[in-house]
Amino acid sequence: MLIEVYADVVCPWCFIGKRRLERALAMRPEIQANVKWRPFQLNPWMPPEGMTRAEFLTAKFGAADAGRIYDGICRTGEGEGLEFSFDLIETMPNTLDAHRLIRWADQQGPVEELVDALFHAYFTAGARLGEHGVLASLASAVGYDRDAAMAYLISGLDTDIVREADAGARQVGIQGVPCFIIEERYAVSGAQEPEYFMPLFDLALGVAA
Repeated sequence: MLIEVYADVVCPWCFIGKRRLERALAMRPEIQANVKWRPFQLNPWMPPEGMTRAEFLTAKFGAADAGRIYDGICRTGEGEGLEFSFDLIETMPNTLDAHRLIRWADQQGPVEELVDALFHAYFTAGARLGEHGVLASLASAVGYDRDAAMAYLISGLDTDIVREADAGARQVGIQGVPCFIIEERYAVSGAQEPEYFMPLFDLALGVAA
């Protein structure tokens, strides 16, 4: 079963959504899932060098609202066994290169470990995901060749392809993430509970819901 996940690695709800999808699939062990990660930049306007998280939050939410919103995310994350350390995040990066790295890794094999490493590094340690060295080191930590990852990132290869894929997602109506497309027909928008996936799994398998 093909499951395409449109997500951004600086989106906390995407991290939660990833965990909930994993739980949903664990509930249906008969499903052989082929999970593909598709690029979607929450902030495509972000400068290449990124900006301080404080500036970003104030501009997007206002300081008071940001605190309330992220307190709620922390509580939801705890329910999924995820820790969010927002106080460690100093920089809101441009995630274009992180999406490029995922694309590069996907051409070599499954990328679940890399995607998980990117989420964990950002949300639990405040890793600067806009820096090539940080991205290459994270790739190395899950088994990819660091020098090859670094060379790819520096090269700029696939930049246009990733941007076009992001634009294509918006053109077909995806305006927020996470968004899960099952067998190119059925969509789950948002970090839904695992049970929400079940009838769509049945439809995709050709089983009456």
